[in-house]
Parts: sequence; structure tokens; C-alpha cells
Amino acid sequence: MKTLADVFREALKEKGIESFGVLSKRFRKSKNKLQDVAVEIINGKGAIFRVPEKTAVAWDLNGNRVEGSHYAYAPLCMMEKFEPVLTPEELRSKLPEWPYFIIDLYHWNKHTQKEKGKVCLQVSQSYGLLRDYFTGRELAVTWANDEFERMFKGPIDRITLYAGPTAEFLRENDIDEVVLLDPWAEEVLSEKDFDVGAFIIGGIVDTGGNKKKTTPKIGEELENAGISVRRRKIVLRGDVVGVPDRINRILGIILKMMVEGKSMDEAVYEFQEPLHARWRLRKELPKRAIRYKVNGKTYRVVEKELFDEYSRWLKIRWEDFVKVLRELDLIALERKRIHHLNKISNPRIINGKTYRVILLKKAAMLCYNC
Repeated sequence: MKTLADVFREALKEKGIESFGVLSKRFRKSKNKLQDVAVEIINGKGAIFRVPEKTAVAWDLNGNRVEGSHYAYAPLCMMEKFEPVLTPEELRSKLPEWPYFIIDLYHWNKHTQKEKGKVCLQVSQSYGLLRDYFTGRELAVTWANDEFERMFKGPIDRITLYAGPTAEFLRENDIDEVVLLDPWAEEVLSEKDFDVGAFIIGGIVDTGGNKKKTTPKIGEELENAGISVRRRKIVLRGDVVGVPDRINRILGIILKMMVEGKSMDEAVYEFQEPLHARWRLRKELPKRAIRYKVNGKTYRVVEKELFDEYSRWLKIRWEDFVKVLRELDLIALERKRIHHLNKISNPRIINGKTYRVILLKKAAMLCYNC
């Protein structure tokens, strides 16, 4: 899918422009100069002008530094001084129909004041993510009430606010089918779902208490209003455990898949935090544990090398690995030591579970991690 930077690049190429500069120090530290300049133009802050003298700083259409250019981004107040070659109106006319990414705040009042602050922060961060790919106005907030507008500290004039229901917003924009991101859905999000007109992310944080399973209710309300809803979930290696639950991180995963063509596992890894990774590690490690009985006492042991295996797809540090071991009362030993234990033990079925029994009075090789 094209980004705004791609559209801007094509518009400049159509005019035979191979590089552009700026008349100030703005954007010099930008990581994606084409995207950032294009956003400013779209928002009516400036335009590309033809200038009589080459700029001191310029970039080619891949964002690489080049010698000065006779084309430059400048504020619209320069319209009388220089010849405009790409105006906000012209660039806006070239924009494709990107989907909306809707944060539904129907359950806003179920949050505490602290949680409402978290919602506002995650909405603001979601705008920042969309601005890195599109214009940012693709972010729509429905059921946006006065309290949200007062609490929101982001660029409220650069997102799409709608005070009414999501279904009404969709009808007004001629959208009759959406994807609802729902961790309780049966089907997994895929590239086949990127053709819809809108993605809906429930505006919920801290999903316990009276907010549990509210996302499916959003889908039910939309279906009752005649909107076709594809319920989809994001998973990591087939499981929702370990997938970030913040609104902005869910949006980031969708964008990585949609725009950059990343696999779901790659996208989840990029937005995962150690907290999410530990959730998954707590579920994975017990599956790999071996039960040893020594003098009637049970020890659950895992290979220390599992840290290297899991850290390839979970964003864990060694201290996270040790923390989960202690929480689960597991022991990590090197693989070669486990092989030795297996040689001196015998497998037994006790109460339906497999144990390896070591007939020694003392087993000094078993020691807890410090």
C-alpha cells in the first residue's frame, strides 16, 4: 500500500523534480523527510516552490542528502515571492482512499479518570503512527465527547472526531464492511482483510472488571445497524498471549503488516514489550519442563538454552527469563547436565504424569538459579 511519501515522490517526479530542499533548518533531523514535508503540505502549512538560488540543503527523492536544489519547501506566505509548483490542494487531489482506523469510545465512561488518561495517550500515539505512513487524518475517534476533547493533549485538529455512533460515521462515509480487531475472534487477521474501508479498534484499556469482553459487543451493535463485520484477532505463533494490548501497538502491528509487508509474528515482535513477552513465556516454559523426583521431592527443570530459542521471537532479556523461572518455581540447567540426569534416572508414571526418578540420596547437580 502506498504511503503519503510515495504519493509525494510521484507528484514531484511528474513535474520533473528530482530533489528538493528547505529554506530553514526544519526537517534536517527528520528520519523520513519526504513523509514529514508531505504531511506539512497536506495540512496547509506550506508548498513546494521554485527558488532562484539553490538551497543550502537538499535531498533526492529517496531522502538522501544531495547538493542544493532549485525547488524548496516553504510556508504558504512565500506564495507572492516564489513560484509554487506543488500546492496543498494539488497534493490532496492525488491522495488514494486509505482506510479509516477507528477508535470506538462507546465504553468511555466505564474507565476511571486514570484509565481515561491512558486512552487519550494511546489515541495520541496512534496519530503519530498513522502520520508516519499516511496523513494522520485516517485516525477517527467515534463517540468523542466533551470530556475526551478536554483531556486529549494531541493535535485534535489533525484527527477525525465524530460525536455519534460508529455505525453512523461508517454510513456517512459509505463504508458497509469493516474489520473489528477482537482478541476473542475465531479468525486471524490476514492480508486478505486489507481491502475494507475501516478497521475498528475498541477504545478500551485495562480490560478487567465491567470492561471484559466489550469488544465483541461493538461488533454486535454494528451488525445490528446493518454493517458487515469481519472479526479478526492478532496472534503470535497461533496464540493471543504475548500480543500487545495497547491501542496504539495494535494499530502499529496492522500498519507493519499492511504497508511494510511484515509477517504477523515480525510485526508483533516489533511492538512487543518485555511485559507482554513474559506473559507468553509463563505459558511456554511449563510445556518444556521435565519433572525429576529426588528423595521424594519434585523438581521441574528446563534447559537454560531455551532463553536463546525464545528470545528470537519474544522480546525478553535474561532478567525476564530468570524472573519467570522464579515465578513458576522452575530450575534452568544446561542441556548437557540434563542429558546426564536422564542417564542416571528412570521414567515413571505417577498420578498420570511422567517423572524421572533419581535414586540418589543427594543430587548436588540440581541447584536453583540465583
